[in-house]
Amino acid sequence: MPAGGFSSVTPAGVEFEAKITPIVIISCIMASTGGLMFGYDVGVSGGVTSMPDFLEKFFPVVYRKTRNPGIDGNYCKYDNQGLQLFTSSLYLAGLTATFFASYTTRRLGRRLTMLIAGFFFIAGVVLNAAAQDLAMLIIGRVLLGCGVGFANQ
Repeated sequence: MPAGGFSSVTPAGVEFEAKITPIVIISCIMASTGGLMFGYDVGVSGGVTSMPDFLEKFFPVVYRKTRNPGIDGNYCKYDNQGLQLFTSSLYLAGLTATFFASYTTRRLGRRLTMLIAGFFFIAGVVLNAAAQDLAMLIIGRVLLGCGVGFANQ
């Protein structure tokens, strides 16, 4: 019986024990960073979208709804297509960019693909930090999504 791994019984009745090697551990850590990037973004963007200053600048309609004492549920307060686009644009761009990143990885290699992901991250962060309107914010999120897609590849 393996400790912390998987085993399967072959048809001949011989038990195969999988070993946890350093390569397996490194592979698991690398695979989990993809989920970590998406999870980190969910936490950050969820916190930012509840900040009154952010809502007042980029989503004034949502800001007014959050200040209305007659609205009880958060669904009614945050029901805005621009806010939904802000939230989902990173994930849609990440999904799309992953397909392009697989081609890039095959042609240029992993190192250059990670470098491209870094450029996407830098451009997205700069654009989001300097955002003056919703369009700049969405474009920055799309660039960040491309960075996440390339980094996950």
